[in-house]
Amino acid sequence: MADKWKGSAEIIEQKQIAEDIYSIWLQADFIAKTAVPGQFVSVYCKEGSRLLPRPISICETDRERGRLRMVYRVVGKGTEEFSAYLSGDTLEIMGPLGNGYTLKEKKTCLIGGGIGIPPLLELAKRLQGKKEIVLGYRSGKEMFLKEEFERYGTVWVATEDGSAGIKGNVLDAVQKEQLEAEVIYACGPTPMLRAVQSYAKEQGIEAQISLEERMACGIGACLACVCQSKERDEHTHVHKKRICKEGPVFYAEEVDLG
Repeated sequence: MADKWKGSAEIIEQKQIAEDIYSIWLQADFIAKTAVPGQFVSVYCKEGSRLLPRPISICETDRERGRLRMVYRVVGKGTEEFSAYLSGDTLEIMGPLGNGYTLKEKKTCLIGGGIGIPPLLELAKRLQGKKEIVLGYRSGKEMFLKEEFERYGTVWVATEDGSAGIKGNVLDAVQKEQLEAEVIYACGPTPMLRAVQSYAKEQGIEAQISLEERMACGIGACLACVCQSKERDEHTHVHKKRICKEGPVFYAEEVDLG
């Protein structure tokens, strides 16, 4: 049986949920039924000049109806093209791709920053036990998905300008609220992940982090998206790992974020 699917997926619904942030539901039975939290799909543009697919994380899935949801930010011509599509239109996609999170039945803390927040929603749905969820935004005006996360755990918000929640970053919120966990799951920009990696090491907490990176092929063939690793990679024989193939989720101690 194939481990991924490529084809045209019908758009069930698309709407804007914050400034430059869009939520889209697609009919994609195979991906919806096989994807695990932390995986992503490659989305292909219809404009011929944009050859490379855009990697977009899976936000959540509806296995019964065979649907998947992506929440993405418009940052360039490709995602701008996607945002104009309506219900009934189709998108060419391939997935599920990459390695996702390993679910542990322990006391967990989910930490998301910016567009790294959406991939944690399906994770929050599937994790058992007590969950502390920390979401970081630039400002209160940019908050999205907070209410949906509140269905699955206790949510704490940090904003850079202090307009909502705790003023500061996600770790400021973790420390101020004295949140405790046996496992940390994180997704967000590299500076945030570097801080989470350092904090987890200091506290002796297991951490799984999902790296954000520009990708080309999305399947590990081109070596365009690599990160420094502590151990030598079996494929390249150097101290690097392919984010699209071995990742995007890694145990924090596996990678060197500088």
